[in-house]
Amino acid sequence: MDYLAIADRSWPLLRRAAGLHAFLYRVSGGLIGHRVPFAPPMLLLEHTGARSGRRRTTPLVYVRDGENVVLVASKGGHPRNPAWFHNLSAHPDTWVRIGRRRMAVRARVATPEERERLWPRAVEVWPGYADYQARTDRTIPLVILEPR
Repeated sequence: MDYLAIADRSWPLLRRAAGLHAFLYRVSGGLIGHRVPFAPPMLLLEHTGARSGRRRTTPLVYVRDGENVVLVASKGGHPRNPAWFHNLSAHPDTWVRIGRRRMAVRARVATPEERERLWPRAVEVWPGYADYQARTDRTIPLVILEPR
């Protein structure tokens, strides 16, 4: 099965679904969208376009690590990192909404040691991450969001 071709054809639909998810999450004050039946917990990541400077919001699965929040830059096993990853690299100071709470955070890429510790926890939260890693030659980065 050509996962890359399927993913490339699916992105327009997935972007619309993510936009609707983010809209419902925001307008409900986090009551809708944080917890979705049969899905892991989701947050809203606010980020600024690396080139465009435009504000964007992306719903993402997250993993708690003490006070920190961990994101998986999987893009479904695509050969390239997701746009939000590049945006956070350019503009690491940002905001997340987890349920009703909005928090100021600073993003950084997990060290290899942190990734080794956190990857199994990410796969426990969303088992599909293991399949995504198997599909790609890149090491899927983990992004740690630390409270500011």
